Amino acid sequence: MRLVAISASLQESSTNSAFVEAVAFEAAERDDVTVEVWRELGELPHFRADRDGDDHVVSLRRAVGGADAVLLVTPEYAGGMPGALKNALDWLVGTGELYEKPLVVISVAPSAERGHNARRWVDEVAGYQGAFVRDSFTVAVTGPDPREHLPVVAASTLPRILAVLSP
Repeated sequence: MRLVAISASLQESSTNSAFVEAVAFEAAERDDVTVEVWRELGELPHFRADRDGDDHVVSLRRAVGGADAVLLVTPEYAGGMPGALKNALDWLVGTGELYEKPLVVISVAPSAERGHNARRWVDEVAGYQGAFVRDSFTVAVTGPDPREHLPVVAASTLPRILAVLSP
């Protein structure tokens, strides 16, 4: 399986981005999955329906279009998904790369009760684009430095991701 993974956070010290990297690292040990981390979210221009976009838009469309499935990992900002992720999803509307694509949406947060609204927004927008949201959940990571726990959390979460995305 070819999986493209995207973190919706532009923050340098993001636990969501670190989780994506940990999942990709963990997947590298497996023969049944290849994870491509798409890291150009902050480079995308603002969506305009009357424009084709730039090389970053082409890169996004190629990564999502060429993947068997998509993993979106998002923080929750002001009760919803980050604007940068919505912008990226908007760039996929007219060209249909998400159509019939299996998708998992995860939020990494200090408790399992957090991230619900961001995930709900992503689930809804991706669904409008024809994606099949197979699972949507929050991964709780706590402690003074939650990033130190991410390799273990990623290792325990990857089987769930792959199980729901497998044909």
